[in-house]
Amino acid sequence: MDLKDKIAVITGVSKGIGEALCRHLLSEGCKVYGLGRHNFDCVEDNYTFIKTDVRSYPEVEKAFGYILDRHDNTVDILINNAGLGYFGNVEDLPLEEWDTMMQTNVNGMFYCTRLAVPAMKRNGFGHIINIASTAGLEGMPQVSGYCASKWAVKGFSESIWRELRDFKIKVTCVYPGSVKTDFFRNSPNIQPHDYMLMPADVADMMVYALKTPDNFHQVNLEVRPLQPKGPGR
Repeated sequence: MDLKDKIAVITGVSKGIGEALCRHLLSEGCKVYGLGRHNFDCVEDNYTFIKTDVRSYPEVEKAFGYILDRHDNTVDILINNAGLGYFGNVEDLPLEEWDTMMQTNVNGMFYCTRLAVPAMKRNGFGHIINIASTAGLEGMPQVSGYCASKWAVKGFSESIWRELRDFKIKVTCVYPGSVKTDFFRNSPNIQPHDYMLMPADVADMMVYALKTPDNFHQVNLEVRPLQPKGPGR
């Protein structure tokens, strides 16, 4: 895909991978729309932030309505990046934290995809990237709710890539290991450090996937730190 002038929608843009994706796609000449509750510091002609809580279908619908109206019913790229995690033993996990993870990590992805796909089908073109986690590949203790949400991302992605491939729409699911972001703010026992993956590197990998030839489809991308705790640990 030639990224120049493509219409890209990215959720969860305030920092980390979402911010890195916005900056990289802007450098490639995309027209980028950032959806989220908070923005990052960006003043670019080709960047528009739309304050949106992806847990709210009416807010997501309003945001997509604005984008589609401005661009003749076109969305070329959708990156479902918004997500969060809470940690704890299953019997201690508060119900509101479980609900927040499911509404953000799963419902938000579904809402955005549901609204982008009709435009992509009409145009016979598009690429959807869903960001899961290695927690969507293997269960881990004290992470049951987050793992459940990311396994849902995996199942959703594997279903829709088969559903959409005949419409020339790509779907890629990304499984990052630990990334140096504020994701761990809800886990006091884990602090971000320099042996984690860097957000810009993960973003670069996804941009490469977007730039591949039309008949070249990277379905799953798993990436982990080589030495997550540092050399010799």
